[in-house]
Amino acid sequence: MSVSSLIADASPLVQGVMLVLLLASLVSWFFIVLRAGSLRGDVRDLQRFLQHFRDGDGISELRADPRSAVAQIFNAGMDEYSHLSAHAGVPPEAVLEGAQRAMRMAIAHQEERLDQALPFLATVGSTSPYIGLFGTVWGIMNSFIGLSGAQQATLAAVAPGIAEALIATAIGLFAAIPAVIAYNRLSSRSEMLLSRYLSFADEVLARLHRRLHTAKA
Repeated sequence: MSVSSLIADASPLVQGVMLVLLLASLVSWFFIVLRAGSLRGDVRDLQRFLQHFRDGDGISELRADPRSAVAQIFNAGMDEYSHLSAHAGVPPEAVLEGAQRAMRMAIAHQEERLDQALPFLATVGSTSPYIGLFGTVWGIMNSFIGLSGAQQATLAAVAPGIAEALIATAIGLFAAIPAVIAYNRLSSRSEMLLSRYLSFADEVLARLHRRLHTAKA
């Protein structure tokens, strides 16, 4: 017996379960690689932008690539700040609140983007073992049904059916374990990145607050 021969000789339902699990595993790895690369890029952009932001003299002159997440947050706050401060009757508190609200909305948009693949990974991690177990139970049940019609019950007669059924459980675990690990890792890094976005927004607000009150003085 070999793994390939056991899969080829499995019942159509068990083969369907294996195929579903393999497809789920492939899609999970696609999302894992995609989201991990995106998070690395976001962290790199944030560090680069913070360095320019803290080293720069003028905040209004600091404009970065609008495709980066941190630049979108910064530009949203600065656009709202410029729009409100252009009106003489708007108090400084309202200007700062508007800039803060714009940056919070931009951060919420980034949160939705960071969480796009996580529900799928959570679903694969939680359901794949049970889907594989269903294939295993079905395969073992068919093995014992076939054994009931045999004249002599031996381990050799039932072993291939049980072995092919257990492959479904193995594939389910193969799909679930990386998905669970990636979900925990990616969600933790996403929360860390969102926390840094919020800290950056507070830093921008502090700089704008200083500028407004310096201009008023």
